[in-house]
Amino acid sequence: MSDLIRIAVLDDYQRNAESFANWSSLEPAAKTVFFHDNVSNIEQLVTRLEPFSVVVLIRERTRFDADLIGRLPNLKLIVTIGMANAAIDLAAAKARNILVSGTDGVDLEANPVLTWALILGITRNLYSEVASIRAGGWQVSIGTDLAGKTLGLLGLGKIGQVIARYATAFKMRVIAWSQNLTSDKAAQHGVERVEKDDLFRQADIVSIHLRLSDRTRNLVSEHELSLMKPTAYLVNSSRGPIVSEAALIAALQTGRIKGAALDVFDKEPLPPDHPFRFLPNVLATPHVGFVTENYYANAFQQIVENIAAWLEGKPRRVIGLDLKIGR
Repeated sequence: MSDLIRIAVLDDYQRNAESFANWSSLEPAAKTVFFHDNVSNIEQLVTRLEPFSVVVLIRERTRFDADLIGRLPNLKLIVTIGMANAAIDLAAAKARNILVSGTDGVDLEANPVLTWALILGITRNLYSEVASIRAGGWQVSIGTDLAGKTLGLLGLGKIGQVIARYATAFKMRVIAWSQNLTSDKAAQHGVERVEKDDLFRQADIVSIHLRLSDRTRNLVSEHELSLMKPTAYLVNSSRGPIVSEAALIAALQTGRIKGAALDVFDKEPLPPDHPFRFLPNVLATPHVGFVTENYYANAFQQIVENIAAWLEGKPRRVIGLDLKIGR
């Protein structure tokens, strides 16, 4: 190979991507550069990424739309954690003959555990109790019992099914809805299928487990939130834009619902002055549902494998594109 391939790993916030895989195995054919900040300004992104042939995305931390893709003439390969990434304009990549590949393995351990931690945290008011301890205080709230309560699942896919099992272990009633969910499929997992409005009316906790798509964007809006009990909680560890952010903020500020536990947001990182950072009835975590040792090790090792395979002209784990192979 005559030309050195340059690889950019974006948004490595915690400076740990390098330690989870043997990136040096790609040398001398390729050199990897790790970026630890988040850049959303397209001019800055173009300047930064113009020399790179390969860009590695850690989930949806940076948006790769048609405008950005069209301004990166050297880009030949995009690699992302996961086999779906709503931040990548696949049509634009296809038009430019840019290959997109991902990693196998749904986080059936990582995300459900974090989701259940959020449910326990918000219902037992751990955010306010911890803050009280740190400030020198003591008990400040009364927790909500889970046994006998109703958990409403938006989505009963692989992750939703795990959450349903957790809820059953906590002696909760579980109901679910999604566009394609049938009563028979729900019953197979010990869950009752209900209509969407009924789910919001009945649930003491609504937990979201849907992929972000055109039909799920803003699926939870002012209407759905208005149906919820004033004692109910909303939990979102899926994707921020599934919920109307403005409607949720209003519901939380007015006490229309009791609280929300959130691991995902419209804009990430969350802006410093965002209400979700300060509202007393919000438990917020910085999109860490997939950030575990095992998941990172598996994902980054596969990313290095994908790049090595592409360098050899035998790409792996291609995401939904029928492109000519080559660099």
